[in-house]
Amino acid sequence: MVHIRDLALPDFPLLLAPMEDVSDPPFRAVCKANGADLMYTEFISSEGLIRDAAKSRKKLDVFDYERPIGIQLFGSDVATMGECARISTLAGPDLIDINYGCPVKQVACRGAGAALLRDIPKMVEMTSAVVKATHLPVTVKTRLGWDDSTKNVEDVAERLQDIGIEALTVHGRTRVQMYKGDADWRLIAKIKENPRIRIPIFGNGDIDSPQKAVEYKNRYGVDGVMIGRASIGYPWIFREVKHYVATGELLAPPTVEERVNMCRMHFDKSIEWKGQRVGIFEMRRHYAQYFRGLEGAKSWRMRLVETDSVEEVHAILDEIIAAEPVLVG
Repeated sequence: MVHIRDLALPDFPLLLAPMEDVSDPPFRAVCKANGADLMYTEFISSEGLIRDAAKSRKKLDVFDYERPIGIQLFGSDVATMGECARISTLAGPDLIDINYGCPVKQVACRGAGAALLRDIPKMVEMTSAVVKATHLPVTVKTRLGWDDSTKNVEDVAERLQDIGIEALTVHGRTRVQMYKGDADWRLIAKIKENPRIRIPIFGNGDIDSPQKAVEYKNRYGVDGVMIGRASIGYPWIFREVKHYVATGELLAPPTVEERVNMCRMHFDKSIEWKGQRVGIFEMRRHYAQYFRGLEGAKSWRMRLVETDSVEEVHAILDEIIAAEPVLVG
């Protein structure tokens, strides 16, 4: 097993990445149903929590069926991050995660997320403040460095472990790369091989198939992998990886009925958590992924995104099952 303090995860756990506007409770529900071992909230602005912003507060919602679940925070002010760790602890997660990896301008150009990779002393100070502010395990997600000339993640790993973090996830790209090019896991492997490192090391970046998950497990020796974009509209990636790890065999892809029923579960959870109007609207971004490759998918998707009726959404989903469309790509 893999342990984050007293939190016991199975061998080679699969983590769901904290993706903004994606990893909300409805999405986490379908990923958990398909085998995700540890999940995180969308990242939460520390400044938003301090201001008591409704959107930030709403992201603190965690549910027992999701456990183990971590709340992920980002920010640029040390004292504010410590206070937000205290606030987040009251929401009852299993751990607190700090985002030092988000590359988008709205975050990094404000001195948060991946920007801290250019100020390691401040990163250490901030992490220490969070560790001291909560009784929960604290973990970190980061990148290789800011750019190719400052790939400092090996130093980061040692220094953050020394001040008390209990697991580290590394995305195999620099901030400058954003999400372009191939992820480079060689430095992740070097962290794992470092005899000073005793905490779990998880790899992130480009895991989009069971074969790649096992290849990277064997090649780089990570304790587990974090899966992000490959799970959007395809939460079955978790069960497929687990099956391949256990048996060396590939599972058959989900049937049309499985696709529809998982989409329906996601939709119902969205309505339950967000209310009818917002739940219907925000679910629209997921239909194309759920039904990608199905014959006639475009026409069904257009109808799904145009309706404001819960009953009509369910009726269209029933139609898709009844039509028994074939997978064309």
